Amino acid sequence: MTWSLVTYQRGDTIGVAALRTDGVVVAPPDLKRWATMLELLEDWAQALDILRAIEIDDAPVLQHDALLAPIRWPRKVICAGVNYRRHIREMGGEVPAEGWKPFFFLKPPTTTVIGPADAIIVHSAETARYDWEAELAVVIGTGGRDISREDALSHVAGYCVANDITARGHHKRRAVPADAFVYDWFAAKSVDGSLPMGPGITPAFGVPDPQDLRLRLWVNGELQQDESTSDMICTVAELVSAASEVLTLEPGDVIPSGTPSGVGAGRGLFLRPGDVVRTTIDGLGTLENPVIDPPGRTP
Repeated sequence: MTWSLVTYQRGDTIGVAALRTDGVVVAPPDLKRWATMLELLEDWAQALDILRAIEIDDAPVLQHDALLAPIRWPRKVICAGVNYRRHIREMGGEVPAEGWKPFFFLKPPTTTVIGPADAIIVHSAETARYDWEAELAVVIGTGGRDISREDALSHVAGYCVANDITARGHHKRRAVPADAFVYDWFAAKSVDGSLPMGPGITPAFGVPDPQDLRLRLWVNGELQQDESTSDMICTVAELVSAASEVLTLEPGDVIPSGTPSGVGAGRGLFLRPGDVVRTTIDGLGTLENPVIDPPGRTP
């Protein structure tokens, strides 16, 4: 990990800063020109040269109350599903043949994204069956449509850690008018606060190979997921290109790139209030999110 761009809060102030490898948040003066992370991403062509030249080690230390989600409100959250070979096998499927087009679904950007230490709030945990999914999230800096695979990585601003919390119990409906309506991706994937993300955005120039990153996830200290992004079926470049064939990518879009093997569903394991989920991608940082009942709920 070189350093990452973070969104911090101190009192009523919210701003952009940098997170060093030693966990210290610093405020390079050059970052003051952008009030929010989205503004920085919208100015990516200019920001890139400035970020490459920033002196992180000598920047003043920034006192802060909390780190928020790096992009508090992404423009779009375009999630890739079934994108790891071993995960497909653990879910009882077969790895697609060559030429497979990525499968995508959307998460609401303003209500699902939470910060690296925020609580995951679970409603009716026994029936909803909340599952974890450690993911590499790709952040778009340069938008476009019909982007080629060869050019796709030049559109990526950076990467961060994400956890796509999924309500497995809501993924299938029992009473449907036709088999085509059995799967309810909206109910399973759109729950408020279901995308912890952060701790910051590591610029793409600090990540030599997005297909050589180790993802791990623990629940209450027990390792559940441990895999490399090399197990992806579609690479980051292929995902960016494929998504841009469907819609126009914009600065501030986030593409979670799928989860590896080790989810709870195949073993009947699900999140409950009192759990703590820790998600790490080597070189990018760590999320640590407690799982709680809805605030004010009466036992």
